[in-house]
Amino acid sequence: MKEFAFVSILLLLGSVGPAQAQEAHAQEKKPTRYPAMAPADQYLMATAQDEIALARTAAPPSISADADVLVLGKRGYETAVKGKNGFVCFVERAWTASFDDEEFWNPKSRAPNCFNPPAVRSVLPQYIKRSEWVMSGATREQLIDKVRAAFASHQFVAPEPGAFSYMLSKQGYLGDGVAGPWLPHLMFFVDKGQAVAWGAGTDGSPILGGDKSPVDLTILLVPVRRWSDGSPGPAPEPVKH
Repeated sequence: MKEFAFVSILLLLGSVGPAQAQEAHAQEKKPTRYPAMAPADQYLMATAQDEIALARTAAPPSISADADVLVLGKRGYETAVKGKNGFVCFVERAWTASFDDEEFWNPKSRAPNCFNPPAVRSVLPQYIKRSEWVMSGATREQLIDKVRAAFASHQFVAPEPGAFSYMLSKQGYLGDGVAGPWLPHLMFFVDKGQAVAWGAGTDGSPILGGDKSPVDLTILLVPVRRWSDGSPGPAPEPVKH
């Protein structure tokens, strides 16, 4: 399912044994169209105000207007606006995808996202830390090792129940294959094995995604009818397997 690859924000989950570590490192060696990180400046936006405005398009104004907003700087994400509703909006870069994503280092990727409070507490710290490592020059293989260690030490934890995010911006760029925003959708962060309970990825199901490799977090996507500005989104194509 190609469209899922462009929007998957799949982080490593749980402590990883030797066999799984070997698999993760094998993923790093997979040929990609973006084999290495581009110059760091290519991942930054022109101004903080531009990034704040784009981040807020991830969710309806009734939510994003009162959310914290993060902006990517040369050392990672920083809080540019302090909100009051517990949500956090930011613009993801491609390196928050699964480690075998062929666009992992795509400098054009801009994916506005807005996390709800459970996702802020349990998932966002992983995104922030990974971005700090990237901006300090870590390779993909080094990122895999760092994430493994973070889960083993319980610095990173499983997603809390109810953790989800809004991705309703029609101004994003989620990958070269779609060359734009794809579909307005919600993302649900769930434990391993929970995709079946949701009926995700089955014929005709509106819920996309499912369990991937043993080292990837399970993220389920639900396309919705409208963008954050209220305009209608395109209809998703039926999923068949």
